[in-house]
Amino acid sequence: MTQATDHGLPPATIEDIARRYVAVWSEPDAGRRRAAIAALWAEDGVELVESARFSGHAELEDRITEAYDEFVVGREFAVVPAGDVSGHHDAVTFTVRLVTKDGDVAWAARAFLVLGEDDLIRYDYQFTVQPLKA
Repeated sequence: MTQATDHGLPPATIEDIARRYVAVWSEPDAGRRRAAIAALWAEDGVELVESARFSGHAELEDRITEAYDEFVVGREFAVVPAGDVSGHHDAVTFTVRLVTKDGDVAWAARAFLVLGEDDLIRYDYQFTVQPLKA
């Protein structure tokens, strides 16, 4: 069960943020993907992965488009949530998975999002919990 944050986010909003976050990685339309990024991340929002840092909407769009092209289109994975969203104060966390057509988990990461007062993502930390096999 999700918890409301101190700045008024009800559990349904926490779940909606996680749902929209997962969905943006599978959005085929570039215009809708760009709009979804702007609706999720602050203009100067940052995503940090083990090997890189992506700052601002333009870098996030490039990053998400590249991941979409490589994994969703290029390898036909689906990006799905693990159903474990939780949050409190200004943070939301959940697991994101890449699954095969057969439903096997090929990769998984824990997303840890820090939200601003506007409920947009300021910091997006992604921790790989199941690496992609070569």
